[in-house]
Amino acid sequence: MILEIQNLNFAFGGLIVTNGVDLVLKKGEIRAIIGPNGAGKTTLFNLISGYYKPDSGRITFKGEDITNIPPHQICRRGLARSFQVVNIYPRLSVFENIQVAVLSHHGKQADIFSPALKIFKEDTFQILEDVGLIHLLKVRGDNLSHGDKKRLELGIALGNEPELLLLDEPTAGMSLEETVSTMTLVKDLTEKRDLNIMFTEHDMTVVFGIAESITVLHQGTILAEGTPEEVRKNEEVVRVYLGEAI
Repeated sequence: MILEIQNLNFAFGGLIVTNGVDLVLKKGEIRAIIGPNGAGKTTLFNLISGYYKPDSGRITFKGEDITNIPPHQICRRGLARSFQVVNIYPRLSVFENIQVAVLSHHGKQADIFSPALKIFKEDTFQILEDVGLIHLLKVRGDNLSHGDKKRLELGIALGNEPELLLLDEPTAGMSLEETVSTMTLVKDLTEKRDLNIMFTEHDMTVVFGIAESITVLHQGTILAEGTPEEVRKNEEVVRVYLGEAI
């Protein structure tokens, strides 16, 4: 296994957001985390990636307890994430956005006179190829379409050479064409870069089209988990969340 979560608990004031969550992610797995708004999906990702500290419980990544480690240290260990709201450098070019991530991962300063700019140039080009943005390398981040901004954010995450990638609603705000293209890209990257993927998503077509396993959160607890077919047939999941979406 690459990730193990044991009895994870977290509350905002008196509101319990994550309640006794247990989860195991096997190596090579693509897992979807689904549930109604307010189910605790984004909070769970914030806990795993170190942005929130749990009240109790344990998070183990590649056999190491990372429960109370800061986000930048977790990232350096090979766990990266994207956010619901696109997080890029809008005034930098596409190439520069990726290059900054690559340099940061290798502990190099992003200085225009630094030899590191040449050393990691090929790494940057490879990521641009992988996420399909090589033709836009000179375009400023704020001039990209929404779908391409999401691809750029994915490329920035890849600059940190992750083994586990957490994607928080990766297709939010995308057209149908962008959605299909992005999730095809994600699936291809899992094989090409030997990535493990865990993602949240409201589009059930995306979820059932790419996920190998699904965890359903409801009011901060795990309502069900299993293969897409098992979750699709779960009467409680259908009642609480899926309804006619499937």
